[in-house]
Amino acid sequence: MPKVFSLIVADASSGEGRILAAEHDLSSFNYFQRGSVQEFLAFFAKTAVERTQRGMRQKIEEQQMYVGHVYVRGDGLAGVIVTDVEYPTRSAFTIVNKILDEFSQKFPRSQFASMSPANTASVYPDLRAQLMQYQDPHAADPLLRVQRDLDETKIVLHKTMESLLNRGEVLEDLVNRSDQLSSQSKMFYKTAKSTNSCCTY
Repeated sequence: MPKVFSLIVADASSGEGRILAAEHDLSSFNYFQRGSVQEFLAFFAKTAVERTQRGMRQKIEEQQMYVGHVYVRGDGLAGVIVTDVEYPTRSAFTIVNKILDEFSQKFPRSQFASMSPANTASVYPDLRAQLMQYQDPHAADPLLRVQRDLDETKIVLHKTMESLLNRGEVLEDLVNRSDQLSSQSKMFYKTAKSTNSCCTY
C-alpha cells in the first residue's frame, strides 16, 4: 500500500529553504532510526526546495525507495511530500497544492519569520490530520477514486455472473426457462451459440 512519510511547508522567498511546518509518519521505521530519518527528511526537503525554481515542480527519487514531490510557488511558499515509490505522482502534487493554498490562507507572510516546525504544530494541527488522511491517495484525487469505484463495480459484476453460474445453472438453461424472452430471441441465442461453437478451436 502506498505510504506518505512527510508533509512539509517551507519558505523559499529568501533563496534559503526554511521549514515552517512539518509532520512525519515514521511508524514503518525502527524506533531507534526515527530521529535520524526525520533529520534526513528535513535536510532533503530543505535542499530540494532551495534547488527548485519558483513556479516549478520536481519529482526526486532517492535510492529507488523514496520520492520527494516538490513545488515552489511563485511567491516562494514551497511544499514537499515524501512518499514511497508506489504513491501516485498526480495525487502527491494535488496534496501539495491543497496544503499550500490552505497554509497561505491561514497564515499571513508576516508570521513566517517566527514559524518553525516545533511551534507551528500546535497552531496548525491540520497538517497532521492531512498526513493521516492522505495515506490513501484516493482521498486526494477524485479521478483515482472514480477509477477505483469503476474497478470495484467491474469486480462485483464479474463475481455476480460467476456466482450465478457456480450455482449449477447454465446460461442456456436460464434462457430456455425465461418467460421474458420471446421465442425469436431464444432461437437467436441458440443459433448464435451453435454458430460460435463451430468456430472454437
